[in-house]
Amino acid sequence: MITSETSTSKATSYEPVIGLEVHAQLLTASKMYCGCGADYADEPPNTRVCPVCLGLPGSLPVINQAAVELTIKTGLALNCSIAEATRFDRKNYFYPDLMKDYQISQYDLPLCRHGWVEIEQGDLSWRVGIRRVHLEEDTARLVHRIGPNGRPYALVDVNRSGVPLMEIVSEPEIRSADQARLYLMKLRAILQYLGACTGSMEEGSFRCDANVSVRPVGSTELGTKVEVKNMNSFRAVYRALLYEVERQRQVLESGGQIVQETRGWDDTRGVTVGQRTKEFAEDYRYFPEPDLPPLYPARAWVEEIRARLPELPDAKEERFVAHYGLSRYDAQNLVGSSATADYFEAVARQYPNAKVVANWVTGELFRLLNATQTDLGSVRISPAGLAEMLHLLDQGVVSQRLAKQVFEEMFRTGKSAREVVAEQGLTQISDLAELEAKVQEAMVAHPQSVADYRAGKKQALGFLVGQVMKSTRGKANPAVVNRLLVEKLGK
Repeated sequence: MITSETSTSKATSYEPVIGLEVHAQLLTASKMYCGCGADYADEPPNTRVCPVCLGLPGSLPVINQAAVELTIKTGLALNCSIAEATRFDRKNYFYPDLMKDYQISQYDLPLCRHGWVEIEQGDLSWRVGIRRVHLEEDTARLVHRIGPNGRPYALVDVNRSGVPLMEIVSEPEIRSADQARLYLMKLRAILQYLGACTGSMEEGSFRCDANVSVRPVGSTELGTKVEVKNMNSFRAVYRALLYEVERQRQVLESGGQIVQETRGWDDTRGVTVGQRTKEFAEDYRYFPEPDLPPLYPARAWVEEIRARLPELPDAKEERFVAHYGLSRYDAQNLVGSSATADYFEAVARQYPNAKVVANWVTGELFRLLNATQTDLGSVRISPAGLAEMLHLLDQGVVSQRLAKQVFEEMFRTGKSAREVVAEQGLTQISDLAELEAKVQEAMVAHPQSVADYRAGKKQALGFLVGQVMKSTRGKANPAVVNRLLVEKLGK
């Protein structure tokens, strides 16, 4: 059986060569070549359609300028050169989800080419080249069913057909599943910062195919590549690449040959499965789209788009380090999505210690988001609400332990920190008389720990502090308890 463990322990004589093709649905109001709305996701099947996206004879496409602009914006953000002349082409193939039996795409004259993305991991950084960024249209969607007789069948929903789709093709410069995951995360962040794509792999707006081959370490020759499809999460991409690299290594070491083919990732079984032999460009019989004119993006327009680029992740990371005094690690975690970076800054404007804010966002907030499988857009704690809770913590109203309890209740209910503290009686106990009584009780109840401390076993102090905290259900001010115990034990 092929596993990820064998990939890391045995793959010493071969190295992976990976290139990724990312398809990103663009956030435009209408489809790529017609006026139908592009917000199809929650609509009944086959209701966002017209003669153009249905592929009816005699219908004529019209280029969506907003999609062209978003593609140019993406190309600039990816350090690409923008074509002075570009055109659309017909990519011919036959599949039930392709209404016209061809896709209007771009082939030899893409809008953007020869760019790069900077990838960081800890103190290391490297570049992955971008071969091209081009525009095309999405296909319809097949919905697979099992009939009453137990036989499978498929239904076609045309709502997605014609939605603007941007393809970003990397150079084959990725050398591991880890690097592929980092590249995809960085690319998704850039698209989200640009407002070009939602970046949701689960919803299909951000999709990835991988071209994978292996070669002997030190070789400059490319091996036979295999295309891997059907990966709908970062984890799936990571697992699929680990598996496919190891599969190819085992084939070659056993004396076999790699077949150029398309394989699908089966997430349940954790394997790639052969689907069909890989097509070549000539199989698609590309030719210029006769119903659309060539495009000549004016240099003034390109520069005007460049001037409107937002602050991108790398620049924001540098600013967070310089302006807020954050560590490189914290800054990288915060700028991974524009929503997280914006949330952090909104809190930091209302609370003076940016490091504390970063710790709560990347610690407790991330933990709860992961536990509930939700995203920041659905969080019920406003930046002002988190800032208020941190001020209560500074004022001694709640302890660090109670603050986490308050935060979790705020996350669950959307209530303010003051409301949670009042309703659940979570105010920290700092009254000296009350705490002195609790300290005395702990010392009387645990005379051996008192004797141990006085005999030089300092760890006994921690035990006694814990007993006081337990008796007050975590509400005692730990600093005051610690001070009182040291005073009394020293007498």
